[in-house]
Amino acid sequence: MSATRAADAADDFRGPLDIARAATVVLDGRDTVVGWSPAATELLGFGAHEAVGRPLSTFLSPLPAEGPLPAASDRPAGAEPPGIRGPAGRARASARPGPGPPSGGNEIRLARHRDGHELLVATTVCPLAGGAGGLGADSPGRVLVAAELGALRQWESRLALLQGLATQSPVGLAIYDTDLRLTWSNTAYEREIGKPLAEFRGMRADELYSGGSFVTPGYPQTLDAVMHHVIDTGEPVLDLHFQGIPPSDPGTQHLWSCSYYRLQDANGHVFGVCEDAFDISDRQRAQQRLALLVEVGRRIGTVLDVVTTAEEIAEVTVPEFAAAVRVDIARVTVMSGELPATGSSAAMDLLRVGEHSVDPGVADAALHPEGPGSPAHRYPPVAYPPGSPQDRSLASGGLVLDDNTLVVPLRVGGSVLGLVTFVRSPLPGTTGRTVAHGPANTFDNGEVALADELAARAAVCIDNARRFTRERSASLALQRQLLPHHVPPQSAVEIAYRYLPSDDVTGVGGDWFDVIPLSGTRVGLVVGDVVGHGLQAAATMGRLRTSVRAFAQLDMAPDELLTRLDDLVGQPLDERPGTRDGAASDAYDELTTGATCLYAVYDPVSRRCVMARAGHLPPAVVHPDGRVTFPDLPAGPPLGLGGLPFESMEIELPVGSLLALFTDGLVEARDHDIDQGLDALGRVLGDPAASLEELCDRAVSELVPDATTADDTALLLARTRQLDEGQVAEWELPAEAMTVGRARELATRQLGIWGMEELSFATELVVSELVTNAVRYGGGPLRLRLIRDRTLLCEVADTGHTSPHLRHSAEDDEGGRGLFIVAQLVQRWGTRYTPAGKTIWTEQAFPPAEFDSI
Repeated sequence: MSATRAADAADDFRGPLDIARAATVVLDGRDTVVGWSPAATELLGFGAHEAVGRPLSTFLSPLPAEGPLPAASDRPAGAEPPGIRGPAGRARASARPGPGPPSGGNEIRLARHRDGHELLVATTVCPLAGGAGGLGADSPGRVLVAAELGALRQWESRLALLQGLATQSPVGLAIYDTDLRLTWSNTAYEREIGKPLAEFRGMRADELYSGGSFVTPGYPQTLDAVMHHVIDTGEPVLDLHFQGIPPSDPGTQHLWSCSYYRLQDANGHVFGVCEDAFDISDRQRAQQRLALLVEVGRRIGTVLDVVTTAEEIAEVTVPEFAAAVRVDIARVTVMSGELPATGSSAAMDLLRVGEHSVDPGVADAALHPEGPGSPAHRYPPVAYPPGSPQDRSLASGGLVLDDNTLVVPLRVGGSVLGLVTFVRSPLPGTTGRTVAHGPANTFDNGEVALADELAARAAVCIDNARRFTRERSASLALQRQLLPHHVPPQSAVEIAYRYLPSDDVTGVGGDWFDVIPLSGTRVGLVVGDVVGHGLQAAATMGRLRTSVRAFAQLDMAPDELLTRLDDLVGQPLDERPGTRDGAASDAYDELTTGATCLYAVYDPVSRRCVMARAGHLPPAVVHPDGRVTFPDLPAGPPLGLGGLPFESMEIELPVGSLLALFTDGLVEARDHDIDQGLDALGRVLGDPAASLEELCDRAVSELVPDATTADDTALLLARTRQLDEGQVAEWELPAEAMTVGRARELATRQLGIWGMEELSFATELVVSELVTNAVRYGGGPLRLRLIRDRTLLCEVADTGHTSPHLRHSAEDDEGGRGLFIVAQLVQRWGTRYTPAGKTIWTEQAFPPAEFDSI
């Protein structure tokens, strides 16, 4: 240590009024200066030869009652003097140093410097032994010591600070000598030890905290090593974290933030090390709780599944918060995503869906109220006895703390979805693992609040999963209703299909397909694509599919059906049924306008297929030899755009041909154009030996890898068949009155050949009525056709375009009863229009024995 630094250090250890450094003046009995120290010359500027012999009042005077005071020397330049504040005018403060001793017997006086400026000084007077009282007025009688008021105030502040650190500071302070034995400590340190200083003075630091260690990386772990390092190097060590058990709280681990710095006297001699330690256990626990909340937010609710979310709650809180956790959820919430009914605790049917424990044997009594014989299936039901913490929590709707068990309800709004039970080990350290809550076996107020927050966040996640489960179930139910969930067997074709929505959250989309049985054993095949995805697209798809099915039942030709559908989609808003607001109308228009559709009708008698499309991709036709073609089907505009007519195309398909109808989601992707997708589809479908189910699986796996697609996908495969010649009987008849009897004879004879004599009577009546109407109201030639399929079909065709109508005849009407009688005898009937006229058809069910023999 240099001489200058040693002198400064020595001054730091002495006060401003210390006689060794203060301005000293010796006075006689008349307050005349008889002695003047060099420090007095430094303070006031007068030399000893100028001051000796002059009265003290020349240099020092009492404070004036009024008027401004000089600035204290410890105040920065430009600062206001004591008591002077405010705007212009500098109003005098009400508080000002008054005469008399301000503290410790010191008196504040006004001093005059040799250069004329004034300054405030603090003075104290000490009488000399045998002074002026016994030796005369001219003899030295007193010693006056003076120092600048600012310096004294600084010194007094430092003393007050030291006193506060010693008696009032929450930071524990201790001084250890060079042998690391404690020599002094403040009041806070005594509280940590739990004893007065006299009882543990002289003990080593490692003896006071024998089981503790530093946990800050990069530093020694023992108190002895850290203190020796500070003493040897002189480098302070700041903010080291020390973990241990204080003597005053033997059951709980604490964490301190510790700093160490070397102590030395005014001459630079090292005499020990100072330790200041602040207990940051509460801060650490708060940080751990915050970290747990962050971890809960990161790990809970990763999937929209009630059970998975409940399991995540249990896993994330063990062992950081509890030794064992159980999560019980209401049965209706787990199974169907509904809110449980409110009421008594007995009304809630709980399932145990999540549990986790450090030790499976921990807190069995609290977590297994049904005992070891409880059901062992996946989600065992749980019933809590009356008066148990869980029962009380359900009854009150609030959390319940009972010894080492904390039960928190999972509340959402006014409903309770279930319970979370946190249990801590009844004995500290039974798990053998270090947990965030330490060895404490109960929950404090902060931990109860944390558990409530954890449960609140978990309840939101479970409620989101519950809502998703409910909405997904509703969406899937809607999809099942909108799409054909069962396609009945068809005589005309063999059917297979696949549907993949792009919205994997709701499981619904805007693509659709349908297989529609038509008269004459024909079948209608349709695929369509609505703009967009999700529920709105699915609802729009359902409306279009229903419309297509309704138009198809009228036996419309494909081009006419698309025209009617286009008119329906393009219908003005004010003509649509129902009232819509602007937003709903815009959404409806966006989804319906631009929808595409492909409709095909296949006749297994003639093997002819008629098809038309509205902005949709043409179908793929796979011939029996494996050759794949895409018919050059005229492309009509998408639905709702209007402006151009739709055109039909008719092709003849060999028996065993494959007709593939699909949406663009199957063949179009971001990484390749649509032509590549069509080529890939053709390669997959070109295997005539494969079954339709195999072809569907191959097409999906090849064109939609991992079953993920940016667009909805629908694929409908139909392999054509032809009715055997023995199943069809057809005659051409003239439009004459005698034709009616001839038609009855032909029909009866054919039924006899087929062994269906039981249907002869009803069939004669049907043929007689239909042929009679054709002769009377239609035109020739007439065609009578019987088809023996899954039902008996009877068709009468003429060249007229007048449609018969079923009506109730009055008592005096001569006619009008024939068609009514026909309708009672057959399963269903209808009219089908062709370019050459119309066909009236009927279907009759076979008798049970006859049907079983087919």
